[in-house]
Amino acid sequence: MSDDAILPVTTADPLTGLLRGDWPDPDSGQAIRLPALSVVIEPDLRGMEADLVAQLGFGRRLAVVSDIATRAVLGERVERALDGRASLLAVTLGDRPHADAETAERVRRATAEADGLIAVGSGTINDLCKYAAARDRKPYAVFATAPSMNGYTSVNAAITVDGHKKTLPAVAPRGVFMDLGILARAPARMIRAGLGDSLCRPTAQADWLLSHHLRGTTYRRAPFALLETDEASLFGAPEALMRGDLAAMRALARTLVLSGLGMTICGGSYPASQGEHLISHYIDMFAPGDRGEFLHGEQVAVATLAMARIQEAVIGGGPPRLRPTTMTQAALEQRFGVDIGRSCWEEFEAKRVTAASLTAQQRRLDEGWDAICAKIGPIFVPAARLEAILRHAGAPTAPEHIGISPQFFAEAVGHARFLRDRYTFLDLAGDVGPAERQATA
Repeated sequence: MSDDAILPVTTADPLTGLLRGDWPDPDSGQAIRLPALSVVIEPDLRGMEADLVAQLGFGRRLAVVSDIATRAVLGERVERALDGRASLLAVTLGDRPHADAETAERVRRATAEADGLIAVGSGTINDLCKYAAARDRKPYAVFATAPSMNGYTSVNAAITVDGHKKTLPAVAPRGVFMDLGILARAPARMIRAGLGDSLCRPTAQADWLLSHHLRGTTYRRAPFALLETDEASLFGAPEALMRGDLAAMRALARTLVLSGLGMTICGGSYPASQGEHLISHYIDMFAPGDRGEFLHGEQVAVATLAMARIQEAVIGGGPPRLRPTTMTQAALEQRFGVDIGRSCWEEFEAKRVTAASLTAQQRRLDEGWDAICAKIGPIFVPAARLEAILRHAGAPTAPEHIGISPQFFAEAVGHARFLRDRYTFLDLAGDVGPAERQATA
């Protein structure tokens, strides 16, 4: 059975099947079992908040964590609903908190007396709460305020530690509650960011397949099979999202939830975070400090187009001819600083092409190239198609749309592969020729 084929799902709705515990794994045929989880996606959750939380059995002492904006949108409503039903601790993190180690410690201190955490927000609030909950071995749930990212149901958190953005182990939510009316009224940029974060499925899948066939890493079809129906609806009418269409918003919300569950099933972010996310991480770490604030999904949208172009160029160019990687630890430390450079070298060293490994790696590439291209072909979405989807929604498509110059973006594309050990088309292109040239071809 091919690695990339998508088997027909026997349950009418993969999300319902997953939550019920009878959705069949396309690889094994066995039902996939998830930790206890409640996912509620409805046009309006007003009046249901207290019952949704009560069913989770968190105990009497609850901390509701939000920031100034998300508290105004939904947090106060959740607090009012829970008041009297629980001993409530309202934690407001201020205006635009950052998902970094220092803020996570603030959350831990502020929620020390709570039995469970209720996050009200999207990417930053969710990551801080799931990470803090994991550190303190507490349960958490989230009321979403924007369809801006796919991390609601994942078991990892993007946390910046000493200037280095890392994907750290976290705890899965016990409940994910999405009021479609709230999501549809989110700022347009946040809706576009959710679309951008969803758009990377084809490039991430292609990267993961490449790593699987060249380096023997594990690969699973389940996370991609889960997305098939909702992704088709989402990509087919992206402009409907911007009109406040609740059916389109449901497709986006489900795509984000299912993408996160795919990461949970795989025990890591592999199916939804590959080369395009490395580029985005590089931008987070090294972009000029005066560029303004941009959302993760906005950056991923632009980075996904670059990855799609690189993948098209590499696949269309015949079997690549590798050369030894020229990057050294000293050069990384000079470029990134000693601490970050050393950390990146520890991640990168295992996947670099050395003079000693070149022959064996080239042989494996030559022998498997036709099969790799044949497997990636059916699941790939061309860069032109991805760009059209973004344009229909008014989403960013170019470096200047996310506040960076083409020169800096080329630097990000060329150096993002050094940030961690995940093997992607950035590595293959970089060990053949400059990846940044292919990204803009």
